[in-house]
Amino acid sequence: MSGFGGGSSCGSCGFRGGFRGGFRGVISADELAAQLTACRIAGPVARRERVLRNCARFAHGDPELRLGLDPERDWPADRLLALLARRCGVSPDPAHRHGPDTLDPELTVRALDALAAVLARTAAARGTVLTGTGHPGPLLGFYAALAGALRAAGCSLPVPGRGRAFQAHAPEGARRCALDYVRRVGVVRVYEETSPNGAPRSVGPGAAPLADPVHTHSPQPVRIALAALAEAGHPRPDLVIGDHGWICGAGRLGVPAVGPADADDPAVFVAEAEGQVAVAVPLDDGARPECYGMLTAYVLQQAGMSQ
Repeated sequence: MSGFGGGSSCGSCGFRGGFRGGFRGVISADELAAQLTACRIAGPVARRERVLRNCARFAHGDPELRLGLDPERDWPADRLLALLARRCGVSPDPAHRHGPDTLDPELTVRALDALAAVLARTAAARGTVLTGTGHPGPLLGFYAALAGALRAAGCSLPVPGRGRAFQAHAPEGARRCALDYVRRVGVVRVYEETSPNGAPRSVGPGAAPLADPVHTHSPQPVRIALAALAEAGHPRPDLVIGDHGWICGAGRLGVPAVGPADADDPAVFVAEAEGQVAVAVPLDDGARPECYGMLTAYVLQQAGMSQ
């Protein structure tokens, strides 16, 4: 998985450096906004059909789109579209049914500033932080860089529930999974096979490796992690940084949560609007992993945590 360490280069925009301070010099908001558009992390990147379809699915209670969120208010599709227009920059016109849609890079930068402010406060307090992602391919490096900077600032980054198995429900059916951590970022692995005695294989020390981390919307991983902390007698973390089910699942349980979300994931923006999520950052969450390098450097710069 190229792009998870330092020294990578984004072919889309020419950014050279790494997630951990590889960029030299102060990054301005305008410079970042231009890079976000060049890398197609913002700008005309959303598909209108998908945005509208997912608004309708969320409004009808589809658990795959709710991401573990239990909304406090009614959110019909037209109200969701208006929310996404304000928070992401998509077109508010319900008659716009097809073709490209837009994520406003200025809104992305503004939300990244808010995210950086939360990180700075957490670092100053040397808080406990849990990180996790349902988008391990594109975003693992982003989360790992934030986790590394927080640890360097004196924060605790626990890895609770590592190796615990669970059933994840997806459109293609139930999958046998396990919670794991890569560079202290929570991920989900699917069992490729069982052990010789027919039991699921472990992800503990010395165990045979499972499959690569997979994409998931499930809130189960963060629930497992929070339950494991409680079982060990530890308090809840001061902050959860994540996406999909990690951010919505944490927010639903009253844990402060921040993280990115695409315009076709309305649950995260609903959670933010209802006060269940502290900061939702609108961006395309499926770009090449190295394209998030300048974005990551900018967040750490704004938080005063550049390494």
